[in-house]
Amino acid sequence: MKASLFYLPSIGSRAEIEAGMAGMNPHYYQRMLKELSEQIRLGDDLGYDSVSFTEHHFHIEGFELSNNPVLLDLYFAMQTKRIRVGQLGIVLPAANPIRVAEDIAMLDHMTGGRANAGFARGYQRRWVDIMAQQTHGIHGALPNQHDEIDNANRLAFEENFRIVKKCWTEEMLTHDGTFWKVPAGPTPWTLDTTEKWGKGVENGILKSVGVVPKPLQKPHPPLFQPFASSENTVRFCAQEGITPILPPMLPVYEDKLYSVYSEVSGKPRGQGVGVLRDVIIVDSDEEAMALWRDSGQFSGRAWFEPFGFRKGMQDPKTGKFPTAEEIIAMGYAYVGTVDTVLRAMEAQQKRQPVDWVFCYTYNALLPHPVLMKSIETFWTKVMPRFR
Repeated sequence: MKASLFYLPSIGSRAEIEAGMAGMNPHYYQRMLKELSEQIRLGDDLGYDSVSFTEHHFHIEGFELSNNPVLLDLYFAMQTKRIRVGQLGIVLPAANPIRVAEDIAMLDHMTGGRANAGFARGYQRRWVDIMAQQTHGIHGALPNQHDEIDNANRLAFEENFRIVKKCWTEEMLTHDGTFWKVPAGPTPWTLDTTEKWGKGVENGILKSVGVVPKPLQKPHPPLFQPFASSENTVRFCAQEGITPILPPMLPVYEDKLYSVYSEVSGKPRGQGVGVLRDVIIVDSDEEAMALWRDSGQFSGRAWFEPFGFRKGMQDPKTGKFPTAEEIIAMGYAYVGTVDTVLRAMEAQQKRQPVDWVFCYTYNALLPHPVLMKSIETFWTKVMPRFR
Protein backbone atom coordinates (compact mmCIF):
# COMPACT_ATOMS: atom_id res chain seq x y z
CA MET A 1 0.00 0.00 0.00
CA LYS A 2 1.13 3.53 -0.77
CA ALA A 3 0.30 6.47 1.49
CA SER A 4 -0.33 9.99 0.24
CA LEU A 5 -0.98 13.27 2.05
CA PHE A 6 -4.14 15.07 0.97
CA TYR A 7 -4.82 18.77 1.62
CA LEU A 8 -7.82 20.98 1.00
CA PRO A 9 -6.04 23.13 2.36
CA SER A 10 -7.77 25.09 5.14
CA ILE A 11 -6.27 28.27 6.55
CA GLY A 12 -7.98 28.64 9.93
CA SER A 13 -8.80 26.79 13.12
CA ARG A 14 -12.42 26.12 13.98
CA ALA A 15 -12.54 29.27 16.13
CA GLU A 16 -10.96 31.38 13.38
CA ILE A 17 -13.37 30.05 10.76
CA GLU A 18 -16.38 30.57 13.03
CA ALA A 19 -15.31 34.19 13.51
CA GLY A 20 -16.13 34.69 9.82
CA MET A 21 -14.43 35.49 6.50
CA ALA A 22 -11.23 33.61 7.39
CA GLY A 23 -10.36 33.28 3.72
CA MET A 24 -9.75 37.02 3.49
CA ASN A 25 -6.94 36.99 6.05
CA PRO A 26 -3.50 37.09 4.36
CA HIS A 27 -1.75 36.24 7.63
CA TYR A 28 -3.68 32.96 7.84
CA TYR A 29 -2.63 32.16 4.28
CA GLN A 30 1.03 32.86 5.05
CA ARG A 31 0.79 30.65 8.13
CA MET A 32 -0.77 27.89 6.02
CA LEU A 33 2.12 27.99 3.54
CA LYS A 34 4.69 27.83 6.33
CA GLU A 35 3.02 24.95 8.14
CA LEU A 36 2.37 22.94 4.99
CA SER A 37 6.00 23.41 3.99
CA GLU A 38 7.10 21.80 7.26
CA GLN A 39 4.55 19.00 6.99
CA ILE A 40 5.35 18.13 3.38
CA ARG A 41 9.10 18.25 3.97
CA LEU A 42 8.49 15.81 6.83
CA GLY A 43 6.44 13.57 4.54
CA ASP A 44 9.25 13.72 1.98
CA ASP A 45 11.86 12.72 4.55
CA LEU A 46 9.71 9.90 5.94
CA GLY A 47 8.82 8.30 2.60
CA TYR A 48 5.20 9.22 1.83
CA ASP A 49 4.54 8.59 -1.84
CA SER A 50 2.88 11.88 -2.73
CA VAL A 51 0.98 15.00 -1.74
CA SER A 52 -2.00 16.51 -3.52
CA PHE A 53 -4.38 19.47 -3.42
CA THR A 54 -7.93 20.23 -4.46
CA GLU A 55 -9.07 22.97 -6.84
CA HIS A 56 -11.67 25.41 -5.51
CA HIS A 57 -12.34 29.14 -5.85
CA PHE A 58 -14.02 31.94 -3.84
CA HIS A 59 -13.64 30.15 -0.49
CA ILE A 60 -14.03 33.16 1.75
CA GLU A 61 -15.11 30.81 4.56
CA GLY A 62 -11.55 29.48 4.84
CA PHE A 63 -12.03 25.74 4.26
CA GLU A 64 -10.41 25.18 0.85
CA LEU A 65 -8.01 27.87 -0.35
CA SER A 66 -6.56 25.88 -3.21
CA ASN A 67 -7.40 27.78 -6.37
CA ASN A 68 -4.30 26.63 -8.27
CA PRO A 69 -3.14 23.15 -7.23
CA VAL A 70 -0.41 23.01 -9.91
CA LEU A 71 1.18 26.16 -8.49
CA LEU A 72 1.03 24.67 -4.99
CA ASP A 73 2.56 21.48 -6.40
CA LEU A 74 5.52 23.40 -7.80
CA TYR A 75 5.95 25.47 -4.63
CA PHE A 76 6.26 22.40 -2.42
CA ALA A 77 8.20 20.35 -4.97
CA MET A 78 10.90 23.01 -4.95
CA GLN A 79 11.31 22.40 -1.20
CA THR A 80 11.49 18.60 -1.38
CA LYS A 81 13.60 15.88 -2.98
CA ARG A 82 11.52 12.81 -3.79
CA ILE A 83 7.84 13.14 -2.83
CA ARG A 84 5.48 13.25 -5.81
CA VAL A 85 3.08 16.17 -6.25
CA GLY A 86 -0.38 16.18 -7.76
CA GLN A 87 -3.94 17.44 -7.83
CA LEU A 88 -7.19 15.94 -6.54
CA GLY A 89 -8.12 17.33 -8.77
CA ILE A 90 -8.21 19.94 -11.51
CA VAL A 91 -11.88 20.52 -12.38
CA LEU A 92 -11.84 19.83 -16.10
CA PRO A 93 -15.33 21.06 -17.08
CA ALA A 94 -14.25 24.55 -15.94
CA ALA A 95 -10.79 24.40 -17.53
CA ASN A 96 -9.09 24.83 -20.88
CA PRO A 97 -7.77 21.28 -21.42
CA ILE A 98 -4.81 22.40 -23.53
CA ARG A 99 -3.62 24.75 -20.80
CA VAL A 100 -4.05 21.95 -18.26
CA ALA A 101 -1.94 19.61 -20.39
CA GLU A 102 0.75 22.28 -20.80
CA ASP A 103 0.82 23.18 -17.09
CA ILE A 104 1.14 19.59 -15.87
CA ALA A 105 3.78 18.79 -18.50
CA MET A 106 5.77 21.82 -17.33
CA LEU A 107 5.33 20.69 -13.70
CA ASP A 108 6.58 17.24 -14.65
CA HIS A 109 9.77 18.69 -16.16
CA MET A 110 10.36 21.20 -13.37
CA THR A 111 10.06 18.45 -10.73
CA GLY A 112 12.21 15.94 -12.57
CA GLY A 113 9.29 13.61 -13.29
CA ARG A 114 7.55 13.82 -9.92
CA ALA A 115 4.15 15.02 -11.18
CA ASN A 116 0.87 13.19 -10.74
CA ALA A 117 -2.25 14.25 -12.61
CA GLY A 118 -5.66 14.28 -10.95
CA PHE A 119 -8.93 15.41 -12.49
CA ALA A 120 -12.38 16.07 -11.03
CA ARG A 121 -15.80 17.00 -12.38
CA GLY A 122 -16.69 19.86 -10.03
CA TYR A 123 -19.71 20.02 -7.72
CA GLN A 124 -19.72 23.53 -6.21
CA ARG A 125 -21.97 25.65 -8.38
CA ARG A 126 -20.86 28.92 -6.79
CA TRP A 127 -17.60 28.73 -8.66
CA VAL A 128 -18.02 26.08 -11.38
CA ASP A 129 -20.93 27.97 -12.95
CA ILE A 130 -18.80 31.12 -13.12
CA MET A 131 -15.50 29.57 -14.17
CA ALA A 132 -17.14 27.26 -16.75
CA GLN A 133 -19.34 29.91 -18.34
CA GLN A 134 -17.26 29.88 -21.53
CA THR A 135 -18.55 26.31 -21.97
CA HIS A 136 -22.23 27.12 -22.18
CA GLY A 137 -24.59 24.89 -20.26
CA ILE A 138 -21.95 23.43 -17.92
CA HIS A 139 -22.61 23.66 -14.17
CA GLY A 140 -21.38 22.00 -11.01
CA ALA A 141 -22.94 18.56 -10.44
CA LEU A 142 -23.62 17.23 -6.95
CA PRO A 143 -22.52 13.72 -5.94
CA ASN A 144 -25.24 11.15 -6.70
CA GLN A 145 -26.99 13.68 -8.93
CA HIS A 146 -28.30 12.12 -12.13
CA ASP A 147 -30.00 14.67 -14.37
CA GLU A 148 -29.31 16.95 -17.32
CA ILE A 149 -26.83 19.04 -15.32
CA ASP A 150 -24.89 15.93 -14.34
CA ASN A 151 -24.91 14.60 -17.90
CA ALA A 152 -23.63 17.85 -19.41
CA ASN A 153 -20.91 18.09 -16.76
CA ARG A 154 -19.82 14.50 -17.41
CA LEU A 155 -19.71 15.00 -21.19
CA ALA A 156 -17.52 18.11 -20.79
CA PHE A 157 -15.25 16.30 -18.31
CA GLU A 158 -14.74 13.28 -20.54
CA GLU A 159 -14.06 15.34 -23.67
CA ASN A 160 -11.58 17.56 -21.87
CA PHE A 161 -9.86 14.55 -20.34
CA ARG A 162 -9.35 12.94 -23.72
CA ILE A 163 -7.96 16.19 -25.13
CA VAL A 164 -5.43 16.34 -22.28
CA LYS A 165 -4.28 12.79 -23.01
CA LYS A 166 -4.01 13.53 -26.75
CA CYS A 167 -1.92 16.63 -25.98
CA TRP A 168 0.51 14.43 -24.02
CA THR A 169 0.67 11.39 -26.28
CA GLU A 170 0.13 12.58 -29.88
CA GLU A 171 2.74 14.57 -31.75
CA MET A 172 0.14 16.80 -33.43
CA LEU A 173 -3.31 17.53 -32.06
CA THR A 174 -6.60 17.64 -33.93
CA HIS A 175 -10.00 17.43 -32.28
CA ASP A 176 -13.58 17.78 -33.44
CA GLY A 177 -15.83 17.57 -30.40
CA THR A 178 -18.90 19.06 -28.78
CA PHE A 179 -17.04 21.69 -26.78
CA TRP A 180 -13.67 22.06 -28.53
CA LYS A 181 -12.41 22.04 -32.09
CA VAL A 182 -8.71 22.02 -32.97
CA PRO A 183 -8.08 23.88 -35.22
CA ALA A 184 -11.02 26.12 -34.44
CA GLY A 185 -11.78 26.55 -38.16
CA PRO A 186 -9.97 27.48 -41.38
CA THR A 187 -7.01 29.34 -39.93
CA PRO A 188 -4.45 30.90 -42.29
CA TRP A 189 -0.82 30.22 -41.30
CA THR A 190 1.75 31.06 -43.94
CA LEU A 191 4.86 31.41 -41.81
CA ASP A 192 7.89 30.18 -43.73
CA THR A 193 9.54 29.05 -40.49
CA THR A 194 6.75 26.53 -39.85
CA GLU A 195 7.01 25.30 -43.42
CA LYS A 196 10.74 24.65 -43.01
CA TRP A 197 11.03 23.46 -39.40
CA GLY A 198 7.52 22.75 -38.16
CA LYS A 199 4.42 20.83 -39.09
CA GLY A 200 0.64 21.01 -39.26
CA VAL A 201 0.06 23.30 -42.28
CA GLU A 202 -1.28 22.43 -45.72
CA ASN A 203 -1.51 25.02 -48.49
CA GLY A 204 -1.22 27.86 -45.98
CA ILE A 205 -4.06 26.55 -43.76
CA LEU A 206 -3.55 25.24 -40.24
CA LYS A 207 -4.54 21.58 -39.96
CA SER A 208 -3.09 20.58 -36.57
CA VAL A 209 -1.03 21.94 -33.68
CA GLY A 210 1.71 20.46 -31.53
CA VAL A 211 1.21 20.91 -27.77
CA VAL A 212 4.59 21.28 -26.06
CA PRO A 213 6.33 20.41 -23.91
CA LYS A 214 5.39 16.75 -23.72
CA PRO A 215 5.60 15.32 -20.18
CA LEU A 216 8.91 13.94 -18.97
CA GLN A 217 7.16 10.76 -17.80
CA LYS A 218 5.98 8.47 -20.59
CA PRO A 219 3.35 8.20 -21.81
CA HIS A 220 2.19 10.71 -19.18
CA PRO A 221 2.08 11.23 -15.39
CA PRO A 222 0.04 8.74 -13.31
CA LEU A 223 -3.69 9.56 -13.34
CA PHE A 224 -6.07 9.85 -10.38
CA GLN A 225 -9.70 10.85 -9.86
CA PRO A 226 -11.28 11.97 -6.58
CA PHE A 227 -13.64 11.02 -5.04
CA ALA A 228 -15.28 8.34 -7.12
CA SER A 229 -18.69 7.31 -5.84
CA SER A 230 -20.69 6.35 -8.93
CA GLU A 231 -20.56 3.34 -11.24
CA ASN A 232 -20.21 5.60 -14.30
CA THR A 233 -17.17 7.35 -12.84
CA VAL A 234 -15.46 4.14 -11.75
CA ARG A 235 -16.13 2.52 -15.11
CA PHE A 236 -14.58 5.53 -16.88
CA CYS A 237 -11.53 5.34 -14.60
CA ALA A 238 -11.04 1.66 -15.37
CA GLN A 239 -11.31 2.28 -19.12
CA GLU A 240 -8.83 5.17 -19.06
CA GLY A 241 -6.20 3.80 -16.68
CA ILE A 242 -7.11 6.18 -13.85
CA THR A 243 -6.77 5.33 -10.15
CA PRO A 244 -10.16 6.11 -8.57
CA ILE A 245 -10.10 7.28 -4.96
CA LEU A 246 -13.20 6.17 -3.07
CA PRO A 247 -14.58 8.18 -0.15
CA PRO A 248 -15.91 6.32 2.90
CA MET A 249 -18.92 4.27 1.78
CA LEU A 250 -20.77 1.34 3.32
CA PRO A 251 -20.18 -2.07 1.68
CA VAL A 252 -23.63 -1.97 0.09
CA TYR A 253 -22.32 0.91 -2.06
CA GLU A 254 -18.59 0.31 -2.39
CA ASP A 255 -18.68 -3.41 -3.20
CA LYS A 256 -20.26 -2.71 -6.56
CA LEU A 257 -17.64 -0.08 -7.39
CA TYR A 258 -14.75 -2.43 -6.59
CA SER A 259 -16.35 -5.09 -8.79
CA VAL A 260 -16.94 -2.70 -11.70
CA TYR A 261 -13.35 -1.45 -11.65
CA SER A 262 -12.05 -5.01 -11.53
CA GLU A 263 -14.31 -6.24 -14.34
CA VAL A 264 -13.48 -3.37 -16.70
CA SER A 265 -9.75 -3.08 -15.92
CA GLY A 266 -9.10 -6.82 -15.71
CA LYS A 267 -7.28 -6.36 -12.38
CA PRO A 268 -8.02 -8.15 -9.09
CA ARG A 269 -10.55 -6.40 -6.86
CA GLY A 270 -8.96 -3.45 -5.07
CA GLN A 271 -5.86 -3.32 -7.26
CA GLY A 272 -5.45 0.13 -8.78
CA VAL A 273 -7.92 1.66 -6.32
CA GLY A 274 -7.39 4.10 -3.44
CA VAL A 275 -9.41 5.22 -0.44
CA LEU A 276 -9.67 8.55 1.35
CA ARG A 277 -9.43 8.36 5.14
CA ASP A 278 -9.27 10.88 7.97
CA VAL A 279 -6.01 10.28 9.86
CA ILE A 280 -5.47 11.58 13.40
CA ILE A 281 -3.11 9.69 15.71
CA VAL A 282 -2.42 10.88 19.26
CA ASP A 283 -1.77 9.32 22.66
CA SER A 284 -5.38 8.55 23.61
CA ASP A 285 -8.62 7.75 21.81
CA GLU A 286 -10.41 10.44 23.82
CA GLU A 287 -8.01 13.15 22.68
CA ALA A 288 -8.24 11.94 19.10
CA MET A 289 -12.05 12.07 19.16
CA ALA A 290 -11.96 15.62 20.56
CA LEU A 291 -9.56 16.73 17.82
CA TRP A 292 -11.70 15.00 15.19
CA ARG A 293 -14.81 16.83 16.39
CA ASP A 294 -13.12 20.18 15.73
CA SER A 295 -11.61 19.14 12.38
CA GLY A 296 -13.09 16.37 10.27
CA GLN A 297 -16.54 16.30 11.88
CA PHE A 298 -16.78 20.09 12.07
CA SER A 299 -15.84 20.66 8.42
CA GLY A 300 -17.95 17.70 7.38
CA ARG A 301 -21.11 19.11 8.94
CA ALA A 302 -20.41 22.69 7.91
CA TRP A 303 -19.13 22.15 4.39
CA PHE A 304 -19.39 18.67 2.90
CA GLU A 305 -22.63 17.15 4.17
CA PRO A 306 -24.73 19.93 2.55
CA PHE A 307 -23.30 18.78 -0.80
CA GLY A 308 -24.32 15.17 -0.20
CA PHE A 309 -20.93 13.67 0.66
CA ARG A 310 -22.24 11.72 3.65
CA LYS A 311 -24.89 9.76 1.76
CA GLY A 312 -22.53 6.87 1.18
CA MET A 313 -22.52 6.21 4.93
CA GLN A 314 -26.31 6.08 5.22
CA ASP A 315 -27.93 2.66 5.51
CA PRO A 316 -30.36 2.40 2.56
CA LYS A 317 -32.82 0.29 4.60
CA THR A 318 -32.88 2.07 7.95
CA GLY A 319 -31.74 5.56 6.93
CA LYS A 320 -29.35 5.56 9.88
CA PHE A 321 -25.71 6.59 9.94
CA PRO A 322 -23.03 4.77 11.93
CA THR A 323 -21.72 6.43 15.07
CA ALA A 324 -18.23 7.92 15.15
CA GLU A 325 -17.01 4.88 17.08
CA GLU A 326 -18.56 2.52 14.52
CA ILE A 327 -16.98 4.45 11.65
CA ILE A 328 -13.55 3.95 13.20
CA ALA A 329 -14.15 0.30 14.05
CA MET A 330 -15.18 -0.42 10.44
CA GLY A 331 -12.03 1.27 9.09
CA TYR A 332 -13.68 4.31 7.51
CA ALA A 333 -11.56 6.70 9.61
CA TYR A 334 -8.11 6.23 11.13
CA VAL A 335 -8.59 8.20 14.35
CA GLY A 336 -7.18 7.24 17.75
CA THR A 337 -4.08 5.71 19.23
CA VAL A 338 -1.64 3.66 17.18
CA ASP A 339 -3.40 0.46 18.25
CA THR A 340 -6.84 1.84 17.36
CA VAL A 341 -5.68 2.99 13.94
CA LEU A 342 -3.94 -0.32 13.26
CA ARG A 343 -7.20 -2.15 13.99
CA ALA A 344 -9.11 0.28 11.77
CA MET A 345 -6.74 -0.22 8.83
CA GLU A 346 -6.80 -3.98 9.32
CA ALA A 347 -10.62 -3.88 9.19
CA GLN A 348 -10.47 -1.93 5.92
CA GLN A 349 -7.87 -4.17 4.33
CA LYS A 350 -9.64 -7.34 5.49
CA ARG A 351 -12.91 -6.13 3.98
CA GLN A 352 -11.22 -5.01 0.74
CA PRO A 353 -7.45 -4.62 0.22
CA VAL A 354 -6.55 -1.52 -1.80
CA ASP A 355 -3.33 -0.08 -3.22
CA TRP A 356 -3.59 3.46 -1.86
CA VAL A 357 -4.60 5.40 1.23
CA PHE A 358 -4.96 9.16 0.88
CA CYS A 359 -4.56 10.70 4.32
CA TYR A 360 -6.93 13.61 4.93
CA THR A 361 -4.79 15.95 7.02
CA TYR A 362 -7.15 18.77 8.17
CA ASN A 363 -4.33 21.25 8.37
CA ALA A 364 -5.07 24.36 10.47
CA LEU A 365 -8.15 22.67 11.95
CA LEU A 366 -5.65 20.42 13.72
CA PRO A 367 -2.88 22.25 15.60
CA HIS A 368 0.33 22.15 13.59
CA PRO A 369 2.45 20.27 16.19
CA VAL A 370 -0.30 17.65 16.57
CA LEU A 371 -0.50 17.15 12.82
CA MET A 372 3.28 16.90 12.46
CA LYS A 373 3.37 14.16 15.09
CA SER A 374 0.39 12.38 13.54
CA ILE A 375 2.02 12.37 10.09
CA GLU A 376 5.20 10.90 11.54
CA THR A 377 3.43 8.32 13.72
CA PHE A 378 1.22 7.06 10.90
CA TRP A 379 4.25 6.43 8.70
CA THR A 380 6.57 4.97 11.35
CA LYS A 381 4.13 3.02 13.57
CA VAL A 382 1.21 2.09 11.29
CA MET A 383 2.30 1.90 7.66
CA PRO A 384 5.13 -0.65 8.21
CA ARG A 385 2.45 -3.32 8.65
CA PHE A 386 0.90 -2.52 5.27
CA ARG A 387 3.80 -1.53 3.01
